[in-house]
Amino acid sequence: WHLSPFCVMPAIRREKKKIQILAFYVDLTAPCEDNIFTPEAVETFLKQRIKVNGKTGQLGNQVTVTRNGTVVKIQAHAPFSKRYVKYLTKKFLKQQQLRDWIRVVSSNKNTYTLKYFNIHDEEAAEEK
Repeated sequence: WHLSPFCVMPAIRREKKKIQILAFYVDLTAPCEDNIFTPEAVETFLKQRIKVNGKTGQLGNQVTVTRNGTVVKIQAHAPFSKRYVKYLTKKFLKQQQLRDWIRVVSSNKNTYTLKYFNIHDEEAAEEK
């Protein structure tokens, strides 16, 4: 069986993959109201420390970090985990020596909230 040169296979149409953009939020309301640190400090820390393709500080158009009041928003292209945002937030707290008093709690699917440890409850339990 011989194929003539005029018999051409149809072109394969490949659909472009839609780039999924993820958004994560870090709510800094409690510590910022008490003037422990500023949201600007967290924003600059995240911009300096987030790794893109193994390199820190080179976010390019892959990741954007913005601030709206006391909420820091991280927008990133698909392979980016919420756990990484928590890790970096904890790292910031450790750098500020606040890790013993403030914890990072997930409030919903894409938001972390900074809350104080309940020290008053522990003191009341120790007194009893």
